[in-house]
Amino acid sequence: MTDEILAANQRFYEAFAQADLGAMDEVWAREAPVSCVHPGWGALVEREEIMLSWRAILEGDAPGEIEYGAAEAHAGEDMAYVVCSETIGEAQLIATNVFVREGGEWKLVHHHAGPVVRRARAGDKPRPGLVN
Repeated sequence: MTDEILAANQRFYEAFAQADLGAMDEVWAREAPVSCVHPGWGALVEREEIMLSWRAILEGDAPGEIEYGAAEAHAGEDMAYVVCSETIGEAQLIATNVFVREGGEWKLVHHHAGPVVRRARAGDKPRPGLVN
């Protein structure tokens, strides 16, 4: 099952990398509630506004290259999420992509990406008042 989820995640990043709004539209769920948090943006919670945001990003002056890596899928029966890294231009980001089964396919219901300020290391403990 994780292979299917990782394939759905890859379709999202392919749509992004190819600036393919039709493919991006196909990746997102149509029946389930959706949300999206682009780096530096507030939360978008309506499918229409999410697709408008992707139109602006894909047709705008966003860097044309995006790479993703270190994708790790976590699956439930009808819900799954992927945590992965993103590199857009010089920016290093961390992303969470949440998927649900819709019509027998894994569809994206939530994307949240934000900058990596500091890479976590095994054994690091969060310290109150400090950005980790």
